[in-house]
Formats: sequence, structure tokens, C-alpha cells
Amino acid sequence: MSYSSHSSATRLRQLFLAGITLALFAFASSQNGFAQSLGWEGETGVFVTPLAYTAASPEKGIGLPIVGYHYVNGGNVLGDFHQISVTAGALKRIEFGYTRTIHSEGSSAVSSLWTDGFNTFHAKVNVIPENYGKQNWLPAISGGFILRTQVKNAGGVLRNQDTTNADGYVVASKTITQIKPIPVVLSAGVRATNASLFGLGGNAPDFVARGFGAVAFVFKGPAKSTIILGSEVSQQPRRIEGLPLADIPTTLTYAARIVPLAKKTLNVDFGVLQAAGVIQPHVNLNARARFAFGISYGL
Repeated sequence: MSYSSHSSATRLRQLFLAGITLALFAFASSQNGFAQSLGWEGETGVFVTPLAYTAASPEKGIGLPIVGYHYVNGGNVLGDFHQISVTAGALKRIEFGYTRTIHSEGSSAVSSLWTDGFNTFHAKVNVIPENYGKQNWLPAISGGFILRTQVKNAGGVLRNQDTTNADGYVVASKTITQIKPIPVVLSAGVRATNASLFGLGGNAPDFVARGFGAVAFVFKGPAKSTIILGSEVSQQPRRIEGLPLADIPTTLTYAARIVPLAKKTLNVDFGVLQAAGVIQPHVNLNARARFAFGISYGL
């Protein structure tokens, strides 16, 4: 098979998976559906980007927690990553939670630059609810932060010290139900971050502003299930601290979410992660078209 044929076949597979992902996303056609779905770092969201919706909770007090597990096959260089999360909502406007990253080392000669794992703490506040004041065009708008500690990847390994990095973000999300028969979910935001690849690549030299966004289509599935298909984009800091020649591309994902039962707060996600390939001469992270899986359940 020629290189061009192989490339075309790979692209077709990616598009097929993207289609499946978008359909799965469509299953969560309401705020309640998304408010029980944890992203990679534990916040309510897609795979790697947060949504403006928050975890379900009463107007007074704290809601029952949501637990989640995510897995990414990072390839022979980065290794495998397992994320275990718990998140809770409060006062119908707030969410907060904790995620532990567990890492299995890859088999490459440079895999030792990635160590056991790190901690992630996050919180989000919904500033403006969706459709506030009966304005059907108005998106939900929220602000939040993500703090990662005990990060010892890339530059941290080279300096033999734990590091800390963080994101502060603002995000707007809107579920458009006027488009029949397939609702559409749109989300966009900006974050200030000094994390490379959400901490998996260690730290960036400085805080920079990076944009992110997502689009998803919601479909009705069999037996009252929902299928959502979507895609995300998340700009990354271009440089990695300790690796001055590294050049990190924008992260893309193609994802599918399945909500098996309308009355159960269970969500199952499948996705393809496009993280990074050749980042500098003779260094290929081999983290393109990597398989990802997630499951979250509201207690």
C-alpha cells in the first residue's frame, strides 16, 4: 500500500470514529445530561474541554457526587494514563472535585521522562445560567480553575523536582434545540495556562492564553437511550519547560457519548485523541490517533 493510500485509509477511520463520537454526544441533549458527564480532568465537560454546565445539585446544599474513570492509550512513548475522579455540585451553580492520574510507563527510550502520576483539583462557578431571563439565545457562562500538583513529567524529571501548573478559564456553552430533529451543542472558551498537554507534557515556561471549543450533535437511540457525536479543539502552549526545541500542536479529539437510560445518570464515552507526534528533531511522541475511553456515574 502506498503512503497516500495508507494516509487516506487512516483519515477515513478517523472520520468514521468522529462520526460515532458525534452521535454519542447527541445522547446528552440537555443540561442534566451533560451535568453528569465528567471530562478527562474531572470537570463536567467533553473529553479534554470543560462545559459551562455544572454538576447537578440542589439550590441549597451539596449534591450527590459523580464518580468517573478515563483511560487514554498514549502509545509506546507516553505510556497509558488512567484517571479516577470524584466531583460534586453545590447550590445549583458550583462544582468542585479531585482527580488522580495513574501512569503506566511506555517502552520507548525516552519514556522515563513521564513518571507515576499527579493530582488534579478543580472548581467551577456558573455565572450566567443558560436562557437566563427567558432569553432563549443566551448561553450558560462559567468560570473555573484546574490545579495540578506533584507533576513530574518532562522538565520536572530533568530537574528532579515536582512541579505545579494550573488553568484558569471562562467558557460559554449552548444547547440549540430549535434545530429539528437533531439538537446541537456548542461550546467555546479561553484559558490561561502554564500546563503542556494538560500536565501530561509537564509545564510550559510561562502562562499563555489558549482557546478551546467543542461541537456535538444529539440523537435519540434505541430503548430511550441517547447518542452524542462530537469533536473538540484545544490550543496548547507551544513550548515545554526543559525542552526548548519542542513545538506542541493543537489537541483535537473525536468523541462519542452514550447515555444508555434516560433516568440513569450513567454516561459512557469513546474517543480518539490527536495529541502530538514529532515535537522536535528526532523526538516523536507517537501520540496521534490514540484511543480513549471514559465512564461516569452520578450517585
